[in-house]
Amino acid sequence: MKELWVEIEPGTPPQEKESLLSTAHENADVVLEGTQASTRSGKLDIVFLADLSEKKISQAKNENRKTAVKINITGKEEENRAAKAAEMGVDYIIINTFDWRVIPLENLIAKAHGGKSKLIAEVSTTQDAKVVLEALELGTDGVLLKTSNPNELAKTAKLVKGQMPKVALTVAKVLSIQPIGTGARVCVDTVDLMVPGEGMLVGCQSAGFFLVEAEVNENPYVQSRPFRVNAGPASHYTLTSIQNTRYLSELKAGDEVLIINREGKVRITNVGRSKIEFRPLILIEAQADDTKIKTILQNAETIRLVTPKASKAVTELKVNDEVLVHLAAKGGRHFGVSVPEETVIER
Repeated sequence: MKELWVEIEPGTPPQEKESLLSTAHENADVVLEGTQASTRSGKLDIVFLADLSEKKISQAKNENRKTAVKINITGKEEENRAAKAAEMGVDYIIINTFDWRVIPLENLIAKAHGGKSKLIAEVSTTQDAKVVLEALELGTDGVLLKTSNPNELAKTAKLVKGQMPKVALTVAKVLSIQPIGTGARVCVDTVDLMVPGEGMLVGCQSAGFFLVEAEVNENPYVQSRPFRVNAGPASHYTLTSIQNTRYLSELKAGDEVLIINREGKVRITNVGRSKIEFRPLILIEAQADDTKIKTILQNAETIRLVTPKASKAVTELKVNDEVLVHLAAKGGRHFGVSVPEETVIER
């Protein structure tokens, strides 16, 4: 589990500071005020080392106290000092690379990973926190957020500690399959790699989505493309957050989209490319509980819908086949935001 440390910026007005400290103690593992560290349960007995001394480290450990060292990385010398601190078993190595050069950070992650030390990166924004937590895929062990902004603290706490809630999936029975004309369909190429059972939720209606599998399967016609979801017409909806939808036509490089698997687990990735081409299409209608929903997909062997146990190409679908779908709240949407009270009829 990644750690969140918080340090309130000096000069923060007393009222804001009190609010920030309250939020920090609710969400953070460690709250720093100068050299004083505290946790939810009270003071953290930690020694901040001015220099790396075997004697001081041993003394702190004998007294059952934690050790920490702060290092500003400006070059190879400081990078080597941080690596040495890891070798000596300092409990927390808090680093700041100022302009967040990624290579020194990756070097330190590689050297410290698997050891006794925890690498905590100092950041001032949620965006920087995301970078350091994902560097070298492993990321740092945590972040130290220095802020006077309550919103930045809330966003960073959600990033570090929050888990994406699952999307509820249910089984729908296929009612009809009908080839239709040619249309503008969208391939969403992500910056991630997906595995069998993963894909995107797509549908004609904002209240019902089919789980379309990424092109992860080998077949005689084309090589697998595990970064891609052949998602359907440009007019279709897709979930881009747990609450919100976007039209496929709106997606572009850099946008966030959701990857969902058969169990409803969610992760966020980004679009690397959105590719629109004109292709023959197929209309699929299914029913889950008392709700009928539809989707349109490219009529080709490489496009598959996720089923409870595997997946099935749209060209092989038959009436009464079971597929996985997500039923969203009924009502309307305003620029992708759900408005349950609004009356909207989608056919």
